[in-house]
Amino acid sequence: MKNAHQLPVEGREADRQAPRAANGMMEDRMREVTAYTWVPDFAQGFVKDLRVRWALEEAGLPYTERLIDHQQKLMPDHLARQPFAQVPVYRDDRAELAESGAIVLHIAEGAPTLMPEDVAARARVMSWAFAALNSVEPSVANVMGTRLFHGEAPWAAGYLESARAMMDARLKQLSRWLKGRNYLEAERFTAADLLMASVLREIERDGGFDRFPDLAAYCERCVSRPAFKRALEAQLSVFAGAEVPAGF
Repeated sequence: MKNAHQLPVEGREADRQAPRAANGMMEDRMREVTAYTWVPDFAQGFVKDLRVRWALEEAGLPYTERLIDHQQKLMPDHLARQPFAQVPVYRDDRAELAESGAIVLHIAEGAPTLMPEDVAARARVMSWAFAALNSVEPSVANVMGTRLFHGEAPWAAGYLESARAMMDARLKQLSRWLKGRNYLEAERFTAADLLMASVLREIERDGGFDRFPDLAAYCERCVSRPAFKRALEAQLSVFAGAEVPAGF
């Protein structure tokens, strides 16, 4: 794939071939992931289209990219697809939808590598997927958002103390659940682990893995998967050599 800066941004779509599906056949359904042409260094490797790319790689499904800049995300055509002016947006022949968690679960519906067939097990995976996004991620985001965007503010130190306490309480609960387990459910990697590991990667930047080495081991187990490495490489290759937009 060529880097984003080598092609016109508007309407750009680049084929990205993922591995073959589990049945050995390449699926031919249209799949498109909307992502950014560029983000600041601190966000590279963490933009949430990474979750979608990872799910597609785990499922062995090829996809194309539609890359937009930070002006295009404010345009009516994008807001009609993503009202909050964010990425990712995902489209296939069944649906078009936004929000990374919803997209991952949509992909997982048809991917045995991400979702068990047993009804009860599927329900538990769904429960843990929502736990990653609703019970764990908000406390992580409070800490990371404050550090990254308000770290020098006079109120930041006091706020971070209480925010870290809230985050650590959630991480302790998660750590207790994972004791003696390799993964959240079914003793195999699922969409729930994909989402939880995506959240936990953030705490490494705040020293959280020093406080929770067991969660560090769990996260490493997830992100050492070849599918994650391919997804990360795909996102970073877009940003490599991209010109920094005016105003940043």
